[in-house]
Amino acid sequence: MGHLNLPPSKRNPRQWKLLDFISALFFALVLLFFLLVFTPLGDSMAASGRQALLVSTSDPKQRHRLVALLEQGHHHHQPIEACPADSVDHMPCEDPRRNSQLSREMNSYRERHCPLPDEMPLCLIPPPPGYKIPVQWPESLHKIWHSNMPHNKIADRKGHQGWMKEQGPYFIFPGGGTMFPDGAGPYIEKLGQYIPITGGTIRTALDMGCGVASFGGSLLSEGILTLSFAPRDSHKAQIQFALERGVPAFVLMLGTRRLPFPAFAFDFIHCSRCLIPFTAYNATYFIEVDRLLRPGGYLVISGPPVQWPKQDKEWADLQAVARALCYELIAVDGNTVIWKKPDSCIPNQNEFGIELCDESNDPSYAWYFKLKKCVTKTSSVNGEYAIGTIPKWPDRLITAPSRALVMRNGIDLFMADTRRWARRVAYYKNNLNVKLGTSAVRNVMDMNAFFGGFAAALKSDPVWVMNVVPARKPLTLDVIYDRGLIGVYHDWCEPFSTYPRSYDLIHVAGIESLIKLPGSSKSRCNLVDLMVEIDRMLRPEGTVVIRDSPEVIEKVARMAHAVRWTATINNKEPESHGRENILVATKTFWQLTSSTS
Repeated sequence: MGHLNLPPSKRNPRQWKLLDFISALFFALVLLFFLLVFTPLGDSMAASGRQALLVSTSDPKQRHRLVALLEQGHHHHQPIEACPADSVDHMPCEDPRRNSQLSREMNSYRERHCPLPDEMPLCLIPPPPGYKIPVQWPESLHKIWHSNMPHNKIADRKGHQGWMKEQGPYFIFPGGGTMFPDGAGPYIEKLGQYIPITGGTIRTALDMGCGVASFGGSLLSEGILTLSFAPRDSHKAQIQFALERGVPAFVLMLGTRRLPFPAFAFDFIHCSRCLIPFTAYNATYFIEVDRLLRPGGYLVISGPPVQWPKQDKEWADLQAVARALCYELIAVDGNTVIWKKPDSCIPNQNEFGIELCDESNDPSYAWYFKLKKCVTKTSSVNGEYAIGTIPKWPDRLITAPSRALVMRNGIDLFMADTRRWARRVAYYKNNLNVKLGTSAVRNVMDMNAFFGGFAAALKSDPVWVMNVVPARKPLTLDVIYDRGLIGVYHDWCEPFSTYPRSYDLIHVAGIESLIKLPGSSKSRCNLVDLMVEIDRMLRPEGTVVIRDSPEVIEKVARMAHAVRWTATINNKEPESHGRENILVATKTFWQLTSSTS
């Protein structure tokens, strides 16, 4: 048979394919082995393997079944299971194991990136072993339980700068920071020579890249309410320490998007060694700070590049941007610069190409909104919210701001809302025994804040309130800031940017409206996930107060059992109109048993 003498290339092609495939596979496996052993890829794959463990409890089909059962109330057999022991500090949208694979451009990978609900396990985050009910305010400002967040990295690295140190069963906070190792007190006194720190002119402040928030903590005694932020970071848990101390704080990164605050919110913005490159990307980050700073407000930058060795160009650029935006230089004191923002400014000719934004730009829209390279015009009512015109604290708390007019009859609505919440909070304290006003409650969240009436009614209590304005509702957060309160935009179909066990009390009026499409009965996400998220944010033995229609409250009460809360259903205040019940629940203090971890 002649075909046996064919040249080798003409032999059976199937035989060749199989041999090629086997040798290719062998080489691929060898290559993979080297990649895994000798490169960071192996670490990140190992990490995502651990991540898969956390998610493996959530086969989507099984998850949907469980959610449906819980929503229908068929769950009397058992509560939702505990998450694994390595998830005690888990933040779904700031998960380094997941996000480290994302783009590094403008630090995008350190911003919020949330998994889809189906990718999240349906389980309750346990406290760490040895967790204790937190030290109460005001002692907590100076000491917290070491066992509640046993992360020694900051104490080890930053102890010499007076950030914090371990002492017996506590971490103690001498009040220092990188630029003020002697404590924030003398540093704030220095700033007080140039800025009206006392007297109520300045009330809302933003501290960027805040460390353990000793600066914001020290300003509280001056009546200044500072929201401190930092990303989830290599130092492990700066923001977690700040919240445990009872200082307003939030996990956030200035990267590719606007920060989740309205325009002209802060009277004072502070960066001490925050390492934000203000002049990079055509001064985009300086422009974002300008959007957030109230006309007549103060900007303070301490540390690089201010008169810093080998940073002459960066320092010159920073001054050039401030000049282009008409900022008044108040002082350069050592490595600290202080500017005052003008009431209005048409940007000067400048090398950064900065121009005014056009009319279509809503400067207060800031939920997943890309940073703009243009400057926000102060509008015709700008005179009314500039520093010096806006009433001083505490008068501004009860003065209806001009920005309330975004709503029809905004001023009347504002007054009615203020009266209504004063009445409701009195009822919570006197009739429902909610621990507001006692030292058991320090960190408070209002998940559906509207004009901030609930927070305003707590002004004489030793609390601070994170006012959350849902991103799909009317954007009333500017009114909250004009009153001298603080808060953020958020969409409650996603997890919030905070650590587990952040809040002593969480309040929500109209919980079902948070998951519905506006003006529709359709849900965008489910109540079970929202309850699990509230549980994640709440401290053991913390309180939840939920108001809604009797039908919704009944549904919530059934789910409260599944998330291991003890709940009572109460009637609303006798003076309130409408059909509403109030659920008051306590999160039980449970620990992982060794069998579940």
